[in-house]
Amino acid sequence: MTTDDELCRYEVRDGVALVTFNRPERNNGMTGALELAYFARLAQANEDREARAIVVTGAGRAFCPGADLGGTSGPGDEPLPNTKVPTTFPLTVDKPLVAAVNGGGAGVGLVQALQCDVRFAASQARFTTAFARRGLIAEYGIAWLLPRIVGYAAASDLLVSGRTFDAAEALRIGLVNSLHDREEVVEVAMAYARDAADNTSPSSMATIKRQLRRYQTMTLDEAVADSDQLMRLSTKGADFEEGVGSFLEGRPPAFPPLGEGTRFPWMDEA
Repeated sequence: MTTDDELCRYEVRDGVALVTFNRPERNNGMTGALELAYFARLAQANEDREARAIVVTGAGRAFCPGADLGGTSGPGDEPLPNTKVPTTFPLTVDKPLVAAVNGGGAGVGLVQALQCDVRFAASQARFTTAFARRGLIAEYGIAWLLPRIVGYAAASDLLVSGRTFDAAEALRIGLVNSLHDREEVVEVAMAYARDAADNTSPSSMATIKRQLRRYQTMTLDEAVADSDQLMRLSTKGADFEEGVGSFLEGRPPAFPPLGEGTRFPWMDEA
């Protein structure tokens, strides 16, 4: 039996956790067990003091082609979507989550990339929402998420048609941030994440991620009022002192790990 550790690999390099879907024999086709293993790795990275940012990729030549429709499952296997952890769990991770889309991304595999904060893709990658062509609906909240990334018109096209589109179109519509050769995309993503790990405040990054999520349902006035309050708190914190001090002294910053520097009210919420 394949263990969770084997289904999804985890390693930390220079402050960056590298999380890898590890079913290359099935092109990393998603199963309930893999989904749970992936979420467990994200939770591990979120609590790891040595990891300040996270990169997600796939083993072999695919990122994740969606659900493993051709695989076999037994009566005790975890279904997909899984029944134990909310499928929006990646959106709750406090640390920067960077997708290195090294190959095909479809269906739930595309959703996993969309749930990341930043997406770098191989120029050879191809994408599809796929759901409509399998007799399914827009699963995993993609009908909420995709329009917020590429706009309503593009999202409607991609969801209703279920057509396949290439990496160049993904870049043009803003689904991915940049394109790179397949052999380089992971290292590009790792370099981006490493820069964040080395030079940005973990407390600031986590709070900004929460602002991005929360402000989507606020008015502008509400968002400004909330950010003003957070700004006042940040200027009293250790991370602000270190950020300004390192800048004025011309040296790299030495921000403390998440939870050990500047604190905001959300950190003490249950």
